[in-house]
Amino acid sequence: MSTRLILFFFLLMSQHVALTQTTISGIILDHKGKELPGANIMIKGSYDGTTADISGKFSFETSKEGFQILLIKMMGFKAVETVIECTGGEIEVGNLTLKEEITDMNAVTISAGALEASDENKAVVLRPLDIVTTPSAMGDITGALQTLPGTSTVGNDGRLFVRGGDASEVGIYIDGLFVGNAYGSRVANVPTRTRFNPNLFKGTFFSTGGYSAEFGQALSSALALSTKDLSVRNQGDLSIMSVGGGYSHTFSSEKQSITASANYFDLGPYQSLINQNFDFESPANGWDFEVASQKKLSKGGHLKALFRTEGGGMELWQPVPGVEGRGVRIKLNNDYTYGQANWSNFLSNDWTMFGGVSYSRNVDNILYDSLKIKNTGETLHAKTYGIKDFSDRISMKLGLEFFRQNYSEALPNENLQRNFKDNRIFAYTEWDWYLSSKLVFRTGLRAGSSDLSSQLWADPRVSFAFQISDASKVSLAAGTFNQMPVENFRVLNPNLANSEAKHLIANYFFQKEGRTFRAEAFYKGYNNLVTFDGNQMDMSNLQNEGEGYAQGLDIFFRDQSTIRNTDYWVTYSFVDSKRQFDQFETQVQPSFAPRHNFSLVIKHFITNLNSQIGFSFTANDGYTYTDPNLNGEMNSKTKSFQNLSLSWSYLPKPNLIIHLACTNVLGRENVFGYSFSQTPNEDGVYVSLPSGQVAPRFLFLGVFLTLSKDKTANQLNNL
Repeated sequence: MSTRLILFFFLLMSQHVALTQTTISGIILDHKGKELPGANIMIKGSYDGTTADISGKFSFETSKEGFQILLIKMMGFKAVETVIECTGGEIEVGNLTLKEEITDMNAVTISAGALEASDENKAVVLRPLDIVTTPSAMGDITGALQTLPGTSTVGNDGRLFVRGGDASEVGIYIDGLFVGNAYGSRVANVPTRTRFNPNLFKGTFFSTGGYSAEFGQALSSALALSTKDLSVRNQGDLSIMSVGGGYSHTFSSEKQSITASANYFDLGPYQSLINQNFDFESPANGWDFEVASQKKLSKGGHLKALFRTEGGGMELWQPVPGVEGRGVRIKLNNDYTYGQANWSNFLSNDWTMFGGVSYSRNVDNILYDSLKIKNTGETLHAKTYGIKDFSDRISMKLGLEFFRQNYSEALPNENLQRNFKDNRIFAYTEWDWYLSSKLVFRTGLRAGSSDLSSQLWADPRVSFAFQISDASKVSLAAGTFNQMPVENFRVLNPNLANSEAKHLIANYFFQKEGRTFRAEAFYKGYNNLVTFDGNQMDMSNLQNEGEGYAQGLDIFFRDQSTIRNTDYWVTYSFVDSKRQFDQFETQVQPSFAPRHNFSLVIKHFITNLNSQIGFSFTANDGYTYTDPNLNGEMNSKTKSFQNLSLSWSYLPKPNLIIHLACTNVLGRENVFGYSFSQTPNEDGVYVSLPSGQVAPRFLFLGVFLTLSKDKTANQLNNL
């Protein structure tokens, strides 16, 4: 009897459970109305649920009763919750639509005009390791960037020239803060370098046009360098080179690190062994001292500081066309100081804040024959901005900047001086509109004012990108860019206004399985360029009356996977540039804008020998110049520029690196232009002298030793 009673109650309970089971079914669709397989559907707070099938349909049972929350989730889409009432039987919820969620993983990025080297998910082009191992660069940041699309190699200058613009049109920033006099001072066709070591940086953003509203005072390009975060270990690095030596030491802890370095170079011993084309009285020499510090703050904040001071100089004789003898003696002594500090943090309500200040001071003491000249420039830059993510589809950046610039030119023996001071204020805003994970628009506006010129201006900018496939995208960018004239113009005429450039850029980008392809067409129109009467030594009547254009096409291909242990990239840039500027009365092709530019870089690692060999070849079709013996302006052209460079890096021990490099291995006699006598000789001919290379080739040997508890650590760990 008891057994029958227990069985009766069991059957009764089973019938009750069966009566309270609820079947839930429906279809999951995406924002375009297409079926979405793989979505997860569940009763919130329970284990009851299922996964949508290949047609987006789902069906499952639950024993839950009453009002419940049905949760639908899928990666890349916003989760959806809907309330249902479980009373037994069947519930058909119909079509449930998931909206796309924009994240860093799936959002398309704008690449028009930009070459990223800091975000591995974007167009990785050059890392610090790429820079120091590019043979023709000799460890110089701009030297490596000259192998990228949009740039031109001007061998007797060394600075960055981008898409028909001169070197002053490139703004250089460290952690978003402007760097005044970022290149070493130069004289008499001796090329210069950037002042900062690539080991200092973790990434590079190089824009060849159409860049963010955050950056201004640059007509052609913005080069933004990001310093490294916390160092991972205590270590010392000793460098012994054919041109000098140095030592740096890093102290690191869990929340902060500091690196101090000192270097000295003197080309005297090297030039005594290697013949030079220039007549040096005193070869280039110099020293530098640098401190970089990083600190983690509470609540996710970061504080960074950088200080650098350096000094150096050279003395040489510059021959004068048509005049016998060694020519004019030129002596340069330079002192430079740069410092900056910046703070960043993530705040509540999806705000990211940044604030920083930088200061640079450059002093050039020049002796030109018997004339003493002293040029002093100071730049103070203060900047703050905030980024607000209103949702995964709308993001805003809002910023303010202040520049204070002082510049003076003096003749100490004559007690003469001219100078100017200018305060400039900028405000900018930029909005990113993610219409989907495949389509994004960016709108920006930058406005500024100058006390000195009593000028106000505004620069609108817009860009968009569309993801064609997982591996490719297209983007467009357009905008207006203003820049104050260079200091030696403004000190002569403080009323000079901004020069202006308008950019239009179309970009195609492809990246897959270690291969990158990039093609970009561009047009840049110039207005209000500075013109003057006379020549560079005797400028008068400076005005904003020049104009011009630059247009062309860039092609870039990089392959890191096809050939084992080999990385190579190929670049071709075509630039059609004409402008009326400086002393020219008509629109001419500038000497710094070759029409055809080509470069090939190959790096191959030989595992058995613990070595990397490097090969780089750079060429262009030559430089224009004015021959006064002929009619017209910029009426002649040099033969093509060609430079084949090789390098070899060897690791005999994990903490020891030996690096050997040679530029212009074939010893080609590259000519960058000609200087002519001021008056014709008795035959009515203006005598000329070529402007060429300092030496047929340059050879570098360096030994780099790392001292730390980790015996496998070396200077490559910093790159």
